[in-house]
Amino acid sequence: MFFTPKRVLAALLGITCPFSISPVTAFTNSIRSPGGSDPQIVYTGGYYYLMSTTWTNVQIARATTIEGLKTASRKTVYNSSEANRCCNVWAPEVHYLGGIWYIYFSAGNADNLDGQNLHVLKGGATPWDDFTYAAQLTNEWSIDGTIVRFNGWGNYLASSCFHGVKYQSICFQKLGDDNISVTGNIGVISQPTNSWEQSGTPVNEGPAALYINGKTYVAYSANYCWTPDYCIATLEWDGSTDPLSASAWTKSNGCLFKGGVNGHYGTGHNAFFQSPDGSQTWNVYHATSNSAGACDDSRYTMVQLLNTNADGSLNFGKPVALSFDSAEPA
Repeated sequence: MFFTPKRVLAALLGITCPFSISPVTAFTNSIRSPGGSDPQIVYTGGYYYLMSTTWTNVQIARATTIEGLKTASRKTVYNSSEANRCCNVWAPEVHYLGGIWYIYFSAGNADNLDGQNLHVLKGGATPWDDFTYAAQLTNEWSIDGTIVRFNGWGNYLASSCFHGVKYQSICFQKLGDDNISVTGNIGVISQPTNSWEQSGTPVNEGPAALYINGKTYVAYSANYCWTPDYCIATLEWDGSTDPLSASAWTKSNGCLFKGGVNGHYGTGHNAFFQSPDGSQTWNVYHATSNSAGACDDSRYTMVQLLNTNADGSLNFGKPVALSFDSAEPA
C-alpha cells in the first residue's frame, strides 16, 4: 500500500480523505483508549507490537495490522512486589540488540514518585517470548528510557533525568555491551531553557530515536503534561561529535508537533517505527481530549505517517482526526 499525494495531504491536514480505502487495508485512530499513554510500536516477523503505560505492570500486545492492535490480547511480561520497582510502572519499550529483545521501563515505589528509576527485562528471539527481570540501570531519578544507536560510538541509554540540573532534561549514558548495564559519565544533552518548553513547569522528557535521510534525531516532549502545550520537539546530531556532549545537538526552533487540532491536546511522548517494506516512517504518540492536558490514563494512542519536506526537514503534520481513514503501513 502507498499514500497518493492527495492522501498524504489529507493526513497532514487531519481531514477526512474523499477517496475510499478498503477496510481490510485501513485503520482509524485511536489505537488504544483509554490506557494509551507513552506508546511504542515495533514491527517484526509479520507483527506489530504495541506497549504503553499500565502503571502496575508491563504488557505487550501484537497484531498483523495497526487496526488489529485495537482488539489484540495483551500479554503481561512483568509485575513485581519488590518495594523499589513495584509501582508507577511507566513507558515500557522493546528493543532488539545482539539478537535478543530487551524491554526498558521506569518503575518505583508505592508511596511517591521520588524513587523512579530505569529497569530492564531480557527476552528472547521475538518480542512475544518470555521476559525475565535483568537489572536496575540507574541509581538516581530517571524515567522514559530508550535506546539510541550511533555508528562508531555504540548504543546509548537516553532518558529524562535531573543529573546536576534543576529541571527534567534529556540525558545520555553509554549502554554496556551486555545491554543490561550502563557505563561511564552521564551527559545532559538538552535542558528546557526556552520559553516554549516551560508551560506548567520546564520539562524535557520522553526521548525517541529517529534515523531518517542519513540523519540521527532524538525527538522529545516539552512542557508539563498537565497542560495542553505538551508537544514534540527534536534534537539533531551533528554526525561527528561525542553524543554525550550538548554541543553535538541542535534543538528545533519550537515544537514540531502539537495539539489544539481536531480535538487533541497534549500530543507527545512518541516513538517511531518503520513500515513492513521499510519505505515509510510512522509516528506513534499519545494525546488527550482534555483541553487542559492530562498525565493520567485518559490519554490514548495515535498513529500517523511522518513525512519530510523538499529540503529534507521533518514534517510531522498535524494530529489527524479520529474519523480519518489511514492506509495501513506499506
